[in-house]
Amino acid sequence: MPIQNDDDSPVGPRGSGGKPDMDIEDLLQQGQDQLKRIMQGGGPRGGIVIIILALVGLLAWTAYYTVPSDSVAVVQRFGKYLKNVPPGLHFKLPLGIDMATIVPVKRQLKQEFGFTTPGASDPHQGPRGGQRESKRETEMVTGDLNAALVEWVLQYRISDPVKFLFEVREPSETLRYVSESVMREVVGDRTVDEVITIGRQEIETEALTKMQTLSTKYAMGISIDQVQLKNINPPQPVQESFNEVNQAQQEKEKLINEARRDYNKVIPLAEGEKDQRIREADGYRLKRINEAEGDVARFRALFAEYSKAPEVTRRRIYIETLQDVVPRINSKIIIDEEARSILPLLNLGSQKGARP
Repeated sequence: MPIQNDDDSPVGPRGSGGKPDMDIEDLLQQGQDQLKRIMQGGGPRGGIVIIILALVGLLAWTAYYTVPSDSVAVVQRFGKYLKNVPPGLHFKLPLGIDMATIVPVKRQLKQEFGFTTPGASDPHQGPRGGQRESKRETEMVTGDLNAALVEWVLQYRISDPVKFLFEVREPSETLRYVSESVMREVVGDRTVDEVITIGRQEIETEALTKMQTLSTKYAMGISIDQVQLKNINPPQPVQESFNEVNQAQQEKEKLINEARRDYNKVIPLAEGEKDQRIREADGYRLKRINEAEGDVARFRALFAEYSKAPEVTRRRIYIETLQDVVPRINSKIIIDEEARSILPLLNLGSQKGARP
């Protein structure tokens, strides 16, 4: 509806006065009515108008495009590279003169080898040949001439959209071939035990480096972020035997660990007992030496006194000996030194309970 000013005169969107402006709904309605009249009138004029309107619609439809926030658009004019366009709404020359190709440069893409995620939208994410091609990709020969089924995932980004589109034909498919070739080379340099157990991280690192080197050499415009190994198994016909070998190796490691545990338990105990016995022997040795040295010192001191006064020293030794021996005797008999026999003097019946 027109806007009224203070003097009740209609005002248009660009100023005051003049004829009242019509809103958009009225203009659309008038255009539809005119189109119906032309269609009903028939004749060459109506056909020309329809062609013109169709042409205008086609031009308008092919003149604009939208670039997502995680992508850029590579614009070509008559097939020749023109420029890169950032995300947003943009316009180009219609009718195929300019062609814009959307390239997801900020999105992390991936390729799967040996399996396929259900519902994947990227046709290059999994093998084109289905289950048969997927099995062929995983069949590899290790350095010790054993077979292994290796599944892995390659994650990458498009670093240069111009090289990605124009330098290599089918760059995503070429990347699959490069990845498979590098993985076969890396796995072929190692034994099957390394591939399945301890060498996984080393294989991932080496494969990532070699894949990035080849993608740079071929100017594919791709930056590889990660190579991740998934399931690694022996072929199905020998898988059961391989599992038995692994179980035997695990049992072997278990027994070795138990033996080491017992060794670490018994040997230190024996070492401790050995050290204890050695210390006891050293203590006994020092004790005997000290006692012998004390006896020698005592004998020398006694001999020195004996040399000065032999009779006194002899009597002193005799008395000291009696002081040590006599208290230990329960029954004491003192006789004359001239007596010939002491048997008549002994009351043997009363001595039965006495200690000698």
